[in-house]
Amino acid sequence: MTPDKIMARRRFLMCRPTHFAVEYAINPWMDPAAPVDVDRAVAQWETLRRTYLDLGHRVDEIEPVPGLPDMVFAANGATVVDGRVVAVQFRDPQRADEAPAYRSWFERAGFEVFDPKHVNEGEGDVLLAGDLLLAGTGFRTAHAAHARLQEVFGRPVITLQLVDPRFYHLDTALCVLDERTVAYLPAAFSPGSQAVLRRLFPDAILATAADAAVLGLNAVSDGRNVVLPVQATGLASALQERGYVTIGVDMSEIRKAGGGPKCCTLTVRETTAVREVAR
Repeated sequence: MTPDKIMARRRFLMCRPTHFAVEYAINPWMDPAAPVDVDRAVAQWETLRRTYLDLGHRVDEIEPVPGLPDMVFAANGATVVDGRVVAVQFRDPQRADEAPAYRSWFERAGFEVFDPKHVNEGEGDVLLAGDLLLAGTGFRTAHAAHARLQEVFGRPVITLQLVDPRFYHLDTALCVLDERTVAYLPAAFSPGSQAVLRRLFPDAILATAADAAVLGLNAVSDGRNVVLPVQATGLASALQERGYVTIGVDMSEIRKAGGGPKCCTLTVRETTAVREVAR
């Protein structure tokens, strides 16, 4: 155990990749001509789920819907802060039917759900860092959607412009490690957004292009433990030097659709007042 890092127990929502496939190309990672091993994808996903459980986190599951191969990427299903949920509106028609499925899950679970009003792809582009909402735009989530987040959650929203199509969601280019620290790839952001990140997070960990190329930043941190793609060895070493415990998982089959651990993981934040913390 690293004494200066505090683990916050999380509640996650995940979707088993029962119907996983790469049938279309809506990001540069996807090649419908490349073979996909569904059994291997399920096994990798199951290892990720078990990793969270072994760390003491709670994992809920949403039922996968036939015909929605990208529904495994639960992070895109909503943004959840303080028990409030902003539903999603996907840019691409191939994913449109995921939105009502995720909304229905949260409504049945008793959450207050708000309409998105603009294209908004959930926690793929919206990451909570302390009191701030870091909000990506440029490829998927519309800039206009950021105002909706501020109105619903009542938190400052920091707009970050993504410029590299390989890193089409914020969670592929930046990982929130704890309330004060992030890791990110500078080249994935516009010059202005790089300046904002330097000002907000002067002690950030800067990822290399090689680690970003295996979606190393598509990681999940509980404040002490960081679950990240096992191929991101440089980033893992940098995290360890800062006192984080790293857990590498192989998500290479799921990466064929452009996702990693974070894409498969939606954080369900019920309240900020009630928070179970383990030291």
